[in-house]
Amino acid sequence: MQNHTIYYHKLGTAQSEDVLIYATPAHPKWLLSTTVTNDGVYLLIEIAESCDPVNRLFYATIESLQPTLNKSGAQRNLEAPTGKEQEIGVQVTKLIDNFEAEYSYIHNKGTTFYFKTNNKAPRYKIISISLSSPEVSAWKEVIPESTDVLSYAVAVNHTNIITCYMHHVKEILSLYDLDGKRVIEAFPFPDIGAVSGLAARSDNSEFFYQFVSFLYPGRIYRVDVKENKTTLFRESVVAGFDPSQFATKQVFYESKDGTRVPMFIVSRKEEGEGKEAKTKPKPTFLYGYGGFNISLSPSFSVLRVLFCQNLGGTVAVPNIRGGGEYGEEWHKAGSLARKQNVFDDFIAAANYLIAEGYTTPAQLAINGGSNGGLLVCACINQQPQLFGAAVAAVGVLDMLRFHKFTIGYAWCSDYGSADNKEDFEYLLKYSPYHTIEKGKPFPATLLTTADHDDRVVPLHSFKYISELQHKLGAEPYQTAPLLIRIECKAGHGAGKPLAKTIEEQSDVIGFIAKATGATWQP
Repeated sequence: MQNHTIYYHKLGTAQSEDVLIYATPAHPKWLLSTTVTNDGVYLLIEIAESCDPVNRLFYATIESLQPTLNKSGAQRNLEAPTGKEQEIGVQVTKLIDNFEAEYSYIHNKGTTFYFKTNNKAPRYKIISISLSSPEVSAWKEVIPESTDVLSYAVAVNHTNIITCYMHHVKEILSLYDLDGKRVIEAFPFPDIGAVSGLAARSDNSEFFYQFVSFLYPGRIYRVDVKENKTTLFRESVVAGFDPSQFATKQVFYESKDGTRVPMFIVSRKEEGEGKEAKTKPKPTFLYGYGGFNISLSPSFSVLRVLFCQNLGGTVAVPNIRGGGEYGEEWHKAGSLARKQNVFDDFIAAANYLIAEGYTTPAQLAINGGSNGGLLVCACINQQPQLFGAAVAAVGVLDMLRFHKFTIGYAWCSDYGSADNKEDFEYLLKYSPYHTIEKGKPFPATLLTTADHDDRVVPLHSFKYISELQHKLGAEPYQTAPLLIRIECKAGHGAGKPLAKTIEEQSDVIGFIAKATGATWQP
């Protein structure tokens, strides 16, 4: 997970002939990535040091790389990193040489570059930088920061930029010109939802975007910018599921410190009335994440649809602090010493659902994965009586040692490090493995992990379930099961074969149904 190095690989050649382009051996934990500009003239090198949204930005012309790329035979490989040099490889120009803000390439017109950045703009803005006058005082603001969060921006039609803004976690797709003038205010969406995919080229007037929501698995729209024409190109349909029978609503609730937090609620409509059904408490599936500037915008999940349609339940997704739903300030409000805000927000969501009559503690199941697994286990440690079931997938559960394994060091930007006394003190207060207490029964708990997970190593789940069973397993009041499911020959989740995914999701939904009393409704 260290010593990232950029190589050039020519198709049809052996990997041993790859040409080393750039490396920073003096900084083995730096994370390197590359982009070739839309016009094919420049190679951009982005450097990060953690999961924080900040990066350095270097560049070189493709033309300047040619002497290196054209070398043949044994001469093609540059000297491997030794750890002594600051950097090795081709000559680069350092446009941004600090970790103070994020700069994400959108487009360039000659030597004028357009970037999405959070520099003095926690909800992001678009700026232009001229390579001929790269000093900060010469930078130009193209689209200023707004009250909504700019999620991403893409170039199209040579002189236009597609923007995706997040307004209270609901996305809006618009079109601007390179001078920052809005040309099209909003492209059509059929429901509360998000853009899950966008295909655009800077040299083409057409682009495609895919809309998804909690109820729509995917609608692809085709847009002709020159004609200002949008048409439905293709739609995904799930056999046996009628989205018109269900409703999505957004509510806002108060967290422990008075912070207003949004939450989506999905449930079946009341028969004959076309509105959300809330006649009696139902089994409820509460899902959360809360970290690393990741926003939980509406998305389609077969598991959640099945829970609503076939188990008669309700699905709730709160947008708790730690995510990026309201920009970098929202993210920072749930990180480092303020991580407890994340758990308070999630617990407050559970209390809201119970107080409003959606569910009861016995019918409430919580779920999250990775950082969301930490969320689930921290919450059941702190408020075990509030939940009927908890499923924590590939969770980060030992907060004192997470940074010592694989890529864990990169998470210190969000969590801190137990190597620092101040961080150690707040990490110990909520670390799931270290804060299991006797005295109260825990909800039915299922951990899921995999033996080859090299992102969040399985030792986190192994240690937590062992400690949980050791402290509570023999207690007479602990009648609910405390289980772990270990997948073999699998990792953190990405790329998992469909057969394994179906088996795991079936076990999870069966576990939740049994624990919350949900019954199958064909």
